[in-house]
Amino acid sequence: MAPPKELKQVSETIWELPATYKEGMRVPARIYATRKLLETMDEGVLEQVSNVAMLPGIVRYAYCLPDGHWGYGFPIGGLAATDAETGVISPGGIGFDINCGMRLMRSDLTLEEVKPRLKELVDRLFRKVPAGVGCSGFIKLNPSQFREVTERGAHWCVEKGYGWPEDLELTEEHGCIAGADAAKVSAKAVERGYQQIGTLGSGNHYLEIQVARPQDVYDRQRAEAFGIDRPNQILVMFHCGSRGFGHQVATDYLRLFGQVMGRKYQIAMNDRELACAPLQSPEGQDYFAAMKCAINMSFANRQVILHRIRQVFSEVFGRSPEALGLRQVYDVSHNTAQLETHQVAGTERRLLVHRKGATRAWGPGHPGLPARFRATGQPVIIGGSMETGSYLLAGAAGGEQTFHTTAHGSGRAMSRRQAKQQFQGKQLQKDLEHRGIYIRCASFAGLAEEAGAAYKNIDDVIEATEQAAISTKVARFVPVGNVKG
Repeated sequence: MAPPKELKQVSETIWELPATYKEGMRVPARIYATRKLLETMDEGVLEQVSNVAMLPGIVRYAYCLPDGHWGYGFPIGGLAATDAETGVISPGGIGFDINCGMRLMRSDLTLEEVKPRLKELVDRLFRKVPAGVGCSGFIKLNPSQFREVTERGAHWCVEKGYGWPEDLELTEEHGCIAGADAAKVSAKAVERGYQQIGTLGSGNHYLEIQVARPQDVYDRQRAEAFGIDRPNQILVMFHCGSRGFGHQVATDYLRLFGQVMGRKYQIAMNDRELACAPLQSPEGQDYFAAMKCAINMSFANRQVILHRIRQVFSEVFGRSPEALGLRQVYDVSHNTAQLETHQVAGTERRLLVHRKGATRAWGPGHPGLPARFRATGQPVIIGGSMETGSYLLAGAAGGEQTFHTTAHGSGRAMSRRQAKQQFQGKQLQKDLEHRGIYIRCASFAGLAEEAGAAYKNIDDVIEATEQAAISTKVARFVPVGNVKG
Protein backbone atom coordinates (compact mmCIF):
# COMPACT_ATOMS: atom_id res chain seq x y z
CA MET A 1 0.00 0.00 0.00
CA ALA A 2 1.00 3.65 -0.37
CA PRO A 3 1.02 4.99 3.22
CA PRO A 4 -1.15 8.09 3.79
CA LYS A 5 0.62 11.31 4.75
CA GLU A 6 -0.87 11.08 8.25
CA LEU A 7 1.05 7.86 8.96
CA LYS A 8 4.15 8.90 10.88
CA GLN A 9 7.23 6.78 11.49
CA VAL A 10 7.96 6.48 15.22
CA SER A 11 10.89 4.04 14.91
CA GLU A 12 12.33 1.55 12.45
CA THR A 13 9.42 -0.76 13.19
CA ILE A 14 6.58 1.44 14.52
CA TRP A 15 4.22 3.60 12.45
CA GLU A 16 1.42 5.67 13.94
CA LEU A 17 -1.88 7.14 12.78
CA PRO A 18 -2.99 9.97 15.10
CA ALA A 19 -6.40 9.88 16.73
CA THR A 20 -7.33 12.80 14.47
CA TYR A 21 -6.93 10.60 11.37
CA LYS A 22 -10.58 9.60 11.42
CA GLU A 23 -13.57 10.96 13.28
CA GLY A 24 -14.45 8.73 16.22
CA MET A 25 -10.97 7.41 16.98
CA ARG A 26 -10.44 7.39 20.75
CA VAL A 27 -6.72 6.51 20.62
CA PRO A 28 -3.99 6.49 17.95
CA ALA A 29 -3.38 3.38 15.87
CA ARG A 30 0.04 1.74 15.64
CA ILE A 31 1.41 -0.64 13.02
CA TYR A 32 4.48 -2.72 13.83
CA ALA A 33 6.39 -3.38 10.61
CA THR A 34 9.56 -2.62 8.72
CA ARG A 35 9.10 -0.32 5.74
CA LYS A 36 9.37 -3.38 3.49
CA LEU A 37 6.50 -5.13 5.28
CA LEU A 38 4.43 -1.97 5.50
CA GLU A 39 4.53 -1.61 1.73
CA THR A 40 3.19 -5.15 1.30
CA MET A 41 0.19 -4.61 3.60
CA ASP A 42 -3.18 -4.09 1.95
CA GLU A 43 -4.98 -0.79 2.44
CA GLY A 44 -7.69 -2.55 4.42
CA VAL A 45 -5.23 -2.84 7.34
CA LEU A 46 -5.19 0.93 7.90
CA GLU A 47 -8.94 1.14 7.48
CA GLN A 48 -9.53 -1.62 10.00
CA VAL A 49 -6.96 -0.67 12.64
CA SER A 50 -8.26 2.92 12.66
CA ASN A 51 -11.81 1.59 13.11
CA VAL A 52 -10.64 -0.55 16.03
CA ALA A 53 -9.37 2.65 17.66
CA MET A 54 -13.03 3.68 18.04
CA LEU A 55 -13.96 0.90 20.46
CA PRO A 56 -15.34 2.21 23.78
CA GLY A 57 -12.85 1.75 26.61
CA ILE A 58 -9.85 1.09 24.37
CA VAL A 59 -6.53 1.72 26.12
CA ARG A 60 -3.26 3.13 24.77
CA TYR A 61 -3.45 2.22 21.03
CA ALA A 62 -5.12 0.01 18.45
CA TYR A 63 -2.35 -2.23 17.12
CA CYS A 64 -1.48 -4.20 14.02
CA LEU A 65 1.49 -6.57 14.22
CA PRO A 66 4.08 -7.42 11.52
CA ASP A 67 2.03 -10.24 9.98
CA GLY A 68 -1.03 -8.00 9.68
CA HIS A 69 -3.51 -8.31 6.83
CA TRP A 70 -7.20 -7.69 6.23
CA GLY A 71 -9.61 -9.73 8.34
CA TYR A 72 -13.14 -9.62 9.75
CA GLY A 73 -13.52 -6.49 11.91
CA PHE A 74 -9.98 -6.39 13.23
CA PRO A 75 -7.07 -6.95 10.89
CA ILE A 76 -5.56 -10.40 11.35
CA GLY A 77 -2.55 -9.56 13.48
CA GLY A 78 -4.73 -7.10 15.39
CA LEU A 79 -4.58 -6.23 19.07
CA ALA A 80 -6.68 -4.04 21.35
CA ALA A 81 -6.99 -3.82 25.12
CA THR A 82 -10.18 -2.44 26.63
CA ASP A 83 -10.84 -1.48 30.24
CA ALA A 84 -12.35 -4.42 32.10
CA GLU A 85 -14.97 -2.29 33.84
CA THR A 86 -15.88 0.39 31.29
CA GLY A 87 -14.82 -1.18 27.98
CA VAL A 88 -16.40 -3.53 25.48
CA ILE A 89 -15.85 -7.03 24.17
CA SER A 90 -15.96 -7.49 20.39
CA PRO A 91 -16.15 -10.88 18.61
CA GLY A 92 -14.51 -9.27 15.57
CA GLY A 93 -11.45 -8.76 17.76
CA ILE A 94 -11.27 -12.48 18.52
CA GLY A 95 -12.29 -14.13 15.29
CA PHE A 96 -14.48 -17.00 14.16
CA ASP A 97 -11.90 -19.73 14.77
CA ILE A 98 -11.67 -19.03 18.50
CA ASN A 99 -8.36 -20.21 20.01
CA CYS A 100 -6.92 -21.18 16.71
CA GLY A 101 -3.41 -21.92 17.96
CA MET A 102 -0.07 -23.68 17.62
CA ARG A 103 1.37 -26.66 19.46
CA LEU A 104 4.98 -27.83 19.19
CA MET A 105 6.38 -31.23 20.16
CA ARG A 106 10.08 -32.13 20.28
CA SER A 107 11.63 -35.59 19.94
CA ASP A 108 14.94 -37.38 20.45
CA LEU A 109 14.87 -38.41 16.79
CA THR A 110 17.06 -36.90 14.09
CA LEU A 111 16.41 -36.36 10.40
CA GLU A 112 18.75 -39.24 9.54
CA GLU A 113 16.57 -41.63 11.58
CA VAL A 114 13.25 -40.30 10.29
CA LYS A 115 14.00 -39.80 6.60
CA PRO A 116 13.69 -43.50 5.60
CA ARG A 117 10.26 -43.65 7.29
CA LEU A 118 9.02 -40.16 6.47
CA LYS A 119 6.35 -41.20 3.97
CA GLU A 120 5.05 -43.87 6.32
CA LEU A 121 4.86 -41.33 9.14
CA VAL A 122 2.99 -38.74 7.07
CA ASP A 123 0.62 -41.33 5.59
CA ARG A 124 -0.22 -42.69 9.06
CA LEU A 125 -0.68 -39.18 10.47
CA PHE A 126 -3.01 -38.38 7.57
CA ARG A 127 -5.15 -41.38 8.57
CA LYS A 128 -5.00 -40.82 12.34
CA VAL A 129 -5.62 -37.06 12.39
CA PRO A 130 -8.64 -36.28 10.19
CA ALA A 131 -8.26 -33.20 8.00
CA GLY A 132 -10.56 -31.28 5.69
CA VAL A 133 -13.97 -29.61 5.77
CA GLY A 134 -16.51 -31.34 8.03
CA CYS A 135 -14.19 -34.13 9.19
CA SER A 136 -15.00 -36.03 12.40
CA GLY A 137 -12.69 -37.33 15.12
CA PHE A 138 -12.35 -40.80 16.64
CA ILE A 139 -13.65 -39.74 20.08
CA LYS A 140 -17.37 -40.37 20.19
CA LEU A 141 -19.23 -37.99 22.49
CA ASN A 142 -22.86 -37.07 22.88
CA PRO A 143 -23.78 -33.36 23.11
CA SER A 144 -23.92 -33.46 26.92
CA GLN A 145 -20.44 -34.97 27.19
CA PHE A 146 -19.14 -32.42 24.70
CA ARG A 147 -20.46 -29.57 26.84
CA GLU A 148 -18.43 -30.98 29.73
CA VAL A 149 -15.31 -30.94 27.55
CA THR A 150 -15.92 -27.29 26.68
CA GLU A 151 -15.83 -26.41 30.37
CA ARG A 152 -12.83 -28.59 31.28
CA GLY A 153 -10.61 -28.38 28.18
CA ALA A 154 -7.42 -30.42 28.00
CA HIS A 155 -7.86 -31.59 31.62
CA TRP A 156 -10.72 -33.83 30.46
CA CYS A 157 -8.43 -35.31 27.80
CA VAL A 158 -5.54 -36.07 30.15
CA GLU A 159 -7.92 -37.69 32.66
CA LYS A 160 -9.18 -39.94 29.84
CA GLY A 161 -5.63 -40.98 28.93
CA TYR A 162 -5.14 -38.66 25.95
CA GLY A 163 -1.91 -37.09 27.13
CA TRP A 164 0.35 -36.52 30.10
CA PRO A 165 -0.06 -34.19 33.11
CA GLU A 166 3.09 -32.38 31.96
CA ASP A 167 1.24 -31.34 28.78
CA LEU A 168 -1.09 -29.17 30.87
CA GLU A 169 1.76 -27.23 32.45
CA LEU A 170 3.11 -26.57 28.95
CA THR A 171 -0.18 -25.24 27.56
CA GLU A 172 -1.37 -21.66 27.80
CA GLU A 173 -3.84 -21.31 30.71
CA HIS A 174 -2.87 -24.91 31.63
CA GLY A 175 -5.23 -26.11 28.92
CA CYS A 176 -8.41 -24.79 30.54
CA ILE A 177 -9.44 -21.16 30.87
CA ALA A 178 -11.61 -20.48 33.93
CA GLY A 179 -15.15 -19.18 33.62
CA ALA A 180 -16.41 -21.24 30.67
CA ASP A 181 -20.16 -21.87 30.89
CA ALA A 182 -21.65 -24.30 28.39
CA ALA A 183 -25.14 -23.04 29.25
CA LYS A 184 -24.26 -19.91 27.25
CA VAL A 185 -23.59 -21.93 24.09
CA SER A 186 -26.32 -22.65 21.54
CA ALA A 187 -27.48 -26.14 20.60
CA LYS A 188 -26.46 -25.35 17.02
CA ALA A 189 -22.88 -24.64 18.11
CA VAL A 190 -22.75 -27.94 20.01
CA GLU A 191 -24.19 -29.78 17.01
CA ARG A 192 -21.45 -28.38 14.80
CA GLY A 193 -18.65 -29.26 17.22
CA TYR A 194 -19.34 -32.38 19.24
CA GLN A 195 -17.84 -34.79 16.69
CA GLN A 196 -14.78 -32.69 15.82
CA ILE A 197 -12.36 -33.17 18.72
CA GLY A 198 -9.06 -34.51 17.40
CA THR A 199 -9.37 -33.01 13.90
CA LEU A 200 -7.31 -30.47 11.97
CA GLY A 201 -10.02 -28.98 9.82
CA SER A 202 -9.26 -27.09 6.63
CA GLY A 203 -7.86 -23.76 5.41
CA ASN A 204 -4.47 -22.83 6.82
CA HIS A 205 -4.49 -25.63 9.39
CA TYR A 206 -1.74 -28.20 9.18
CA LEU A 207 0.38 -30.81 10.95
CA GLU A 208 4.06 -30.64 10.02
CA ILE A 209 7.19 -32.71 10.64
CA GLN A 210 10.13 -30.31 10.88
CA VAL A 211 13.88 -30.37 11.41
CA ALA A 212 16.03 -28.00 13.49
CA ARG A 213 19.30 -27.68 11.58
CA PRO A 214 22.37 -26.58 13.57
CA GLN A 215 22.75 -23.37 11.54
CA ASP A 216 19.15 -22.41 12.37
CA VAL A 217 19.54 -22.38 16.17
CA TYR A 218 20.17 -18.75 17.12
CA ASP A 219 19.95 -18.84 20.92
CA ARG A 220 21.38 -22.15 22.09
CA GLN A 221 20.72 -21.58 25.80
CA ARG A 222 17.03 -20.88 25.30
CA ALA A 223 16.75 -23.60 22.67
CA GLU A 224 18.07 -26.21 25.09
CA ALA A 225 15.71 -24.94 27.80
CA PHE A 226 12.86 -25.50 25.32
CA GLY A 227 14.09 -29.03 24.45
CA ILE A 228 15.91 -28.26 21.20
CA ASP A 229 19.16 -29.99 22.10
CA ARG A 230 20.64 -32.00 19.19
CA PRO A 231 21.66 -31.44 15.54
CA ASN A 232 18.99 -32.07 12.90
CA GLN A 233 16.40 -32.75 15.59
CA ILE A 234 12.88 -33.73 14.52
CA LEU A 235 9.92 -31.72 15.81
CA VAL A 236 6.21 -31.76 15.07
CA MET A 237 4.22 -28.51 14.87
CA PHE A 238 0.51 -28.27 14.26
CA HIS A 239 -2.03 -25.49 13.85
CA CYS A 240 -5.77 -25.82 14.42
CA GLY A 241 -8.64 -24.37 16.42
CA SER A 242 -12.22 -24.79 17.58
CA ARG A 243 -13.63 -25.79 14.18
CA GLY A 244 -17.34 -25.29 13.51
CA PHE A 245 -18.06 -24.91 17.22
CA GLY A 246 -16.08 -21.70 17.60
CA HIS A 247 -17.42 -20.37 14.33
CA GLN A 248 -21.00 -20.81 15.51
CA VAL A 249 -20.31 -19.22 18.91
CA ALA A 250 -18.94 -16.15 17.13
CA THR A 251 -21.85 -16.09 14.67
CA ASP A 252 -24.48 -16.33 17.41
CA TYR A 253 -23.09 -13.47 19.45
CA LEU A 254 -22.26 -11.20 16.53
CA ARG A 255 -25.93 -11.39 15.64
CA LEU A 256 -26.94 -10.61 19.23
CA PHE A 257 -24.46 -7.75 19.63
CA GLY A 258 -25.63 -6.24 16.35
CA GLN A 259 -29.14 -6.07 17.82
CA VAL A 260 -28.28 -4.55 21.21
CA MET A 261 -25.20 -2.42 20.50
CA GLY A 262 -27.01 0.71 19.36
CA ARG A 263 -30.53 0.17 20.63
CA LYS A 264 -29.67 -0.86 24.18
CA TYR A 265 -26.17 0.53 24.79
CA GLN A 266 -26.06 3.53 22.41
CA ILE A 267 -22.73 2.38 20.93
CA ALA A 268 -22.09 3.50 17.35
CA MET A 269 -19.36 1.86 15.26
CA ASN A 270 -18.75 2.70 11.62
CA ASP A 271 -18.11 -0.97 10.80
CA ARG A 272 -20.82 -3.51 11.63
CA GLU A 273 -18.08 -6.18 11.80
CA LEU A 274 -16.96 -4.48 15.04
CA ALA A 275 -20.28 -5.17 16.76
CA CYS A 276 -19.62 -5.13 20.51
CA ALA A 277 -21.23 -4.91 23.94
CA PRO A 278 -19.98 -3.70 27.31
CA LEU A 279 -17.95 -6.50 28.89
CA GLN A 280 -19.88 -6.12 32.15
CA SER A 281 -23.30 -6.26 30.45
CA PRO A 282 -25.36 -9.47 30.49
CA GLU A 283 -24.71 -9.98 26.78
CA GLY A 284 -21.00 -9.29 27.17
CA GLN A 285 -20.67 -11.73 30.04
CA ASP A 286 -22.64 -14.42 28.20
CA TYR A 287 -20.37 -14.14 25.16
CA PHE A 288 -17.26 -14.11 27.33
CA ALA A 289 -18.37 -17.38 28.96
CA ALA A 290 -19.31 -18.96 25.61
CA MET A 291 -16.06 -17.81 23.99
CA LYS A 292 -14.15 -19.50 26.82
CA CYS A 293 -15.95 -22.75 25.98
CA ALA A 294 -14.57 -22.49 22.46
CA ILE A 295 -11.10 -21.79 23.87
CA ASN A 296 -11.35 -24.97 25.94
CA MET A 297 -12.70 -27.03 23.06
CA SER A 298 -9.66 -25.99 21.03
CA PHE A 299 -7.25 -26.92 23.83
CA ALA A 300 -8.95 -30.34 23.95
CA ASN A 301 -8.75 -30.65 20.18
CA ARG A 302 -4.99 -30.03 20.13
CA GLN A 303 -4.48 -32.32 23.14
CA VAL A 304 -6.10 -35.26 21.37
CA ILE A 305 -4.12 -34.55 18.19
CA LEU A 306 -0.91 -34.60 20.24
CA HIS A 307 -1.95 -37.98 21.64
CA ARG A 308 -2.54 -39.34 18.13
CA ILE A 309 0.85 -38.07 16.93
CA ARG A 310 2.55 -39.87 19.80
CA GLN A 311 0.69 -43.06 18.85
CA VAL A 312 1.84 -42.84 15.24
CA PHE A 313 5.50 -42.26 16.07
CA SER A 314 5.38 -45.12 18.58
CA GLU A 315 3.86 -47.47 15.99
CA VAL A 316 6.37 -46.56 13.29
CA PHE A 317 9.49 -46.72 15.47
CA GLY A 318 8.43 -49.52 17.81
CA ARG A 319 9.24 -47.56 20.96
CA SER A 320 7.09 -45.82 23.55
CA PRO A 321 6.45 -42.06 23.25
CA GLU A 322 8.51 -41.61 26.44
CA ALA A 323 11.46 -43.51 24.93
CA LEU A 324 11.25 -41.36 21.80
CA GLY A 325 11.29 -38.16 23.89
CA LEU A 326 7.98 -36.97 22.43
CA ARG A 327 7.47 -34.11 24.86
CA GLN A 328 5.43 -31.00 24.28
CA VAL A 329 7.40 -27.75 24.03
CA TYR A 330 4.41 -25.41 24.40
CA ASP A 331 0.91 -24.58 23.14
CA VAL A 332 0.01 -20.98 22.28
CA SER A 333 -3.36 -19.44 21.48
CA HIS A 334 -4.47 -16.99 18.82
CA ASN A 335 -7.94 -15.49 18.53
CA THR A 336 -8.79 -14.91 22.18
CA ALA A 337 -9.78 -12.19 24.62
CA GLN A 338 -8.32 -12.59 28.10
CA LEU A 339 -8.45 -10.58 31.32
CA GLU A 340 -4.94 -9.49 32.28
CA THR A 341 -3.24 -6.91 34.47
CA HIS A 342 -0.89 -4.48 32.72
CA GLN A 343 0.92 -1.25 33.52
CA VAL A 344 -0.63 1.74 31.76
CA ALA A 345 0.95 5.15 32.39
CA GLY A 346 2.53 3.84 35.58
CA THR A 347 -0.69 2.35 36.98
CA GLU A 348 -1.75 -1.28 37.07
CA ARG A 349 -5.03 -1.77 35.23
CA ARG A 350 -7.25 -4.75 34.62
CA LEU A 351 -7.77 -5.06 30.87
CA LEU A 352 -9.51 -7.32 28.39
CA VAL A 353 -6.83 -8.01 25.77
CA HIS A 354 -8.26 -8.90 22.36
CA ARG A 355 -5.74 -10.84 20.24
CA LYS A 356 -6.91 -11.51 16.67
CA GLY A 357 -4.28 -13.61 14.89
CA ALA A 358 -1.80 -12.61 17.58
CA THR A 359 0.14 -14.53 20.23
CA ARG A 360 0.57 -13.83 23.94
CA ALA A 361 4.28 -13.66 24.76
CA TRP A 362 5.14 -13.26 28.44
CA GLY A 363 8.67 -11.97 29.00
CA PRO A 364 11.26 -13.37 31.47
CA GLY A 365 10.15 -13.30 35.09
CA HIS A 366 6.42 -12.94 34.37
CA PRO A 367 4.33 -14.65 37.08
CA GLY A 368 2.08 -16.22 34.45
CA LEU A 369 4.89 -18.43 33.18
CA PRO A 370 5.60 -22.03 34.19
CA ALA A 371 8.56 -22.11 36.59
CA ARG A 372 10.79 -23.73 33.97
CA PHE A 373 10.39 -20.69 31.68
CA ARG A 374 10.77 -17.88 34.22
CA ALA A 375 14.36 -17.22 33.12
CA THR A 376 13.83 -17.64 29.37
CA GLY A 377 10.47 -16.04 28.72
CA GLN A 378 7.52 -17.86 27.17
CA PRO A 379 8.05 -20.09 24.13
CA VAL A 380 6.39 -18.41 21.14
CA ILE A 381 5.48 -20.54 18.10
CA ILE A 382 5.18 -18.69 14.79
CA GLY A 383 4.22 -20.79 11.78
CA GLY A 384 5.32 -20.03 8.26
CA SER A 385 4.15 -21.53 5.00
CA MET A 386 4.51 -25.21 4.15
CA GLU A 387 7.29 -24.33 1.69
CA THR A 388 9.52 -22.19 3.85
CA GLY A 389 9.83 -22.73 7.58
CA SER A 390 8.56 -21.80 11.02
CA TYR A 391 10.08 -20.22 14.11
CA LEU A 392 10.36 -20.70 17.84
CA LEU A 393 10.83 -17.43 19.69
CA ALA A 394 10.73 -16.33 23.31
CA GLY A 395 8.78 -13.56 24.99
CA ALA A 396 10.91 -10.45 25.53
CA ALA A 397 11.19 -7.93 28.36
CA GLY A 398 10.14 -5.21 25.91
CA GLY A 399 6.84 -6.92 25.22
CA GLU A 400 4.83 -4.72 27.59
CA GLN A 401 4.66 -2.11 24.81
CA THR A 402 2.18 -4.45 23.06
CA PHE A 403 0.64 -5.94 26.22
CA HIS A 404 3.08 -8.87 25.80
CA THR A 405 1.71 -9.73 22.36
CA THR A 406 3.57 -10.73 19.21
CA ALA A 407 2.91 -12.01 15.68
CA HIS A 408 1.29 -15.39 15.04
CA GLY A 409 2.42 -16.39 11.54
CA SER A 410 3.78 -15.11 8.27
CA GLY A 411 0.46 -13.53 7.24
CA ARG A 412 -1.21 -13.81 3.86
CA ALA A 413 0.07 -11.73 0.96
CA MET A 414 -2.45 -13.11 -1.55
CA SER A 415 -6.14 -13.98 -1.24
CA ARG A 416 -7.21 -17.61 -1.33
CA ARG A 417 -8.98 -16.98 -4.62
CA GLN A 418 -5.85 -15.49 -6.18
CA ALA A 419 -3.75 -18.41 -4.95
CA LYS A 420 -6.13 -20.97 -6.48
CA GLN A 421 -6.00 -19.10 -9.79
CA GLN A 422 -2.22 -18.98 -9.78
CA PHE A 423 -1.29 -22.44 -8.45
CA GLN A 424 -2.35 -26.02 -9.12
CA GLY A 425 -2.52 -28.24 -6.04
CA LYS A 426 -1.35 -31.47 -7.72
CA GLN A 427 1.64 -29.79 -9.32
CA LEU A 428 2.49 -28.05 -6.07
CA GLN A 429 2.50 -31.40 -4.26
CA LYS A 430 4.89 -32.85 -6.86
CA ASP A 431 7.17 -29.81 -6.72
CA LEU A 432 7.38 -29.95 -2.95
CA GLU A 433 8.14 -33.66 -2.91
CA HIS A 434 10.94 -33.02 -5.39
CA ARG A 435 12.33 -30.51 -2.86
CA GLY A 436 12.17 -33.05 -0.03
CA ILE A 437 8.81 -32.07 1.50
CA TYR A 438 6.26 -34.91 1.45
CA ILE A 439 2.65 -33.68 1.68
CA ARG A 440 -0.74 -35.35 2.07
CA CYS A 441 -3.80 -33.15 1.69
CA ALA A 442 -7.54 -33.45 1.97
CA SER A 443 -8.07 -31.13 -1.01
CA PHE A 444 -5.82 -30.05 -3.87
CA ALA A 445 -7.74 -26.78 -4.11
CA GLY A 446 -7.02 -26.21 -0.42
CA LEU A 447 -3.36 -27.02 -1.03
CA ALA A 448 -3.17 -24.40 -3.77
CA GLU A 449 -4.57 -21.80 -1.37
CA GLU A 450 -1.64 -22.44 0.95
CA ALA A 451 1.20 -22.08 -1.58
CA GLY A 452 4.26 -20.42 -0.09
CA ALA A 453 3.99 -17.46 -2.46
CA ALA A 454 0.54 -16.68 -1.02
CA TYR A 455 2.24 -15.68 2.25
CA LYS A 456 4.62 -12.97 3.36
CA ASN A 457 8.24 -13.87 3.86
CA ILE A 458 8.36 -15.41 7.33
CA ASP A 459 11.96 -14.25 7.81
CA ASP A 460 10.88 -10.63 7.24
CA VAL A 461 8.08 -10.98 9.82
CA ILE A 462 10.48 -12.43 12.41
CA GLU A 463 13.07 -9.73 11.71
CA ALA A 464 10.48 -7.01 12.34
CA THR A 465 9.23 -8.78 15.46
CA GLU A 466 12.73 -9.01 16.92
CA GLN A 467 13.70 -5.45 15.92
CA ALA A 468 10.61 -4.19 17.73
CA ALA A 469 11.75 -6.09 20.87
CA ILE A 470 8.40 -7.84 21.31
CA SER A 471 9.94 -11.33 21.10
CA THR A 472 13.37 -12.92 20.64
CA LYS A 473 14.42 -15.36 17.94
CA VAL A 474 15.43 -18.82 19.22
CA ALA A 475 15.34 -21.30 16.30
CA ARG A 476 14.02 -21.83 12.79
CA PHE A 477 12.52 -25.16 11.67
CA VAL A 478 12.43 -26.47 8.10
CA PRO A 479 9.49 -28.65 6.90
CA VAL A 480 10.05 -32.19 5.63
CA GLY A 481 6.53 -33.65 5.91
CA ASN A 482 3.08 -32.11 6.08
CA VAL A 483 -0.60 -33.01 6.51
CA LYS A 484 -2.88 -30.27 5.14
CA GLY A 485 -6.58 -29.72 5.65
